[in-house]
Amino acid sequence: MKTLKTIFFGFACLTLMLSCKTENKEATDTTVSPEATESSSRTGQAFIEDDGSTPNVLQIAIGSKDHTTLVAAVQAAQLENVLVNAGPLMVFAPTNEAFAALPEGTLENLLKPENKQALANILKYHVTPGNYSKDFLKKFKKLGQANNAYVPVTVVDGEPLIGGAKILASIPAGNGIVHVIDKVLLPPTE
Repeated sequence: MKTLKTIFFGFACLTLMLSCKTENKEATDTTVSPEATESSSRTGQAFIEDDGSTPNVLQIAIGSKDHTTLVAAVQAAQLENVLVNAGPLMVFAPTNEAFAALPEGTLENLLKPENKQALANILKYHVTPGNYSKDFLKKFKKLGQANNAYVPVTVVDGEPLIGGAKILASIPAGNGIVHVIDKVLLPPTE
């Protein structure tokens, strides 16, 4: 297991170094993979440091009146442990309004116990290993999510869009960062 982590660490560092080298070129192949490690995300200016006193990602979501639906979904999928792990991780957190914009009945259906796996897959599509600022996200073309799928990153009018979602705010967390977004990301279907 330790050898596997070392291989992933080396690959992640190499990927990050290559993406930083091409920062003045069009970043057509830059990706954060689901296997990215804590050490690789701390490399370079991409990482946002924390002094240890900041609440974790889950605590930030619980304390936000704009994320009650997200918290209810995380609890229904029993994914609280994902948001409190050491990280670092980025959570693209849809607002209550973003969940309300889903087609009628979608959220209610996903919250049913028999749909726990589908809900978990969607929620994991909102989590990326690493801790990158909004501006640094412009360097990537796609991000590897916790559900092993990739979400596209595009830049429109100088702003990064994550799967078409606009980042409304970024909140540093003790174990990463919460990027508040204006829509729910839906993983690609096979």
